[in-house]
Amino acid sequence: MGSDVIQAKLVLLGDMGAGKTSIVESTIGAAFFSQVLSMDEATVKLDIWDTAGQERYHSLAPMYYRGAAAAVVVYDISSTDSYVRARKWVDELQRQGNPHLVMALVGNKVDLEEKRKVGTQEAMEYADRNGLFFIETSSKTSQNVTELFYELGKPY
Repeated sequence: MGSDVIQAKLVLLGDMGAGKTSIVESTIGAAFFSQVLSMDEATVKLDIWDTAGQERYHSLAPMYYRGAAAAVVVYDISSTDSYVRARKWVDELQRQGNPHLVMALVGNKVDLEEKRKVGTQEAMEYADRNGLFFIETSSKTSQNVTELFYELGKPY
């Protein structure tokens, strides 16, 4: 077991109603969070910057994702608009972000399965084409939330 502590900046992006903050709060409880993961090789401390989801704050986003090692782009599976905007975030990060950025596309609110508008297969194929890690979560039930953070901690 390594005793190194590796620190990495992670940025959360997505629509205001997509549940970004809830995903973090369901594991950490607390616009800045910290999550410590004990991995096999080292301890990884993720410094998580939660961005305001409102469109009027969009211009401030580069300030948050500059220097980020990882980005989590969240959409609400029951909102097509939310998914479209998530894809715009992915495009923006690919254009301006760090070429070594680890990116996750997260379909949140799987507890609303009966209201689903965005298919798992469609989002998974999009993520594959763009080299993103893909997972569906529920911040309400905490389904797959821990798995998301451990997946993001793996590259370190």
